[in-house]
Amino acid sequence: MGSYVSSFLGGGEAQAATEESGSPSEPSRVIAFHSSNRWQLHFNSSKQLNKLIVVDFAAAWCGPCKFMEPAINAMASKYTDVDFVKIDVDELSDVAKEFGVQAMPTFLLLKQGKEVERVVGAKKDELETKILKHREAPKYAA
Repeated sequence: MGSYVSSFLGGGEAQAATEESGSPSEPSRVIAFHSSNRWQLHFNSSKQLNKLIVVDFAAAWCGPCKFMEPAINAMASKYTDVDFVKIDVDELSDVAKEFGVQAMPTFLLLKQGKEVERVVGAKKDELETKILKHREAPKYAA
């Protein structure tokens, strides 16, 4: 699915993250943006939907970010009704500045273009709790 989303969003500009999500045959559902313009297109189109987006602001040199990577990939696989996005703060510093990111990792939970929650630091339990709070419950759930 990542490659489909990548091709839909513009080929190499927005591509699925290369990180593994548990098993070597399972691609990550986390979309990594490498262009501010592509991110802006994705962000603007998301404003029309009531879908939760989790934005992981991270950096390649950040130890806690690397610690959170497997947890983010696992959550992306588990909560398929939620979009997971990764933005490297060194690569897209303008996007990080726009959202007031000052520490890594910072996770923003967005709905219809508005921030509904923020988690700063490698707090996977807190992040998952907030995802559960804001995601749309599946229609078939009791």
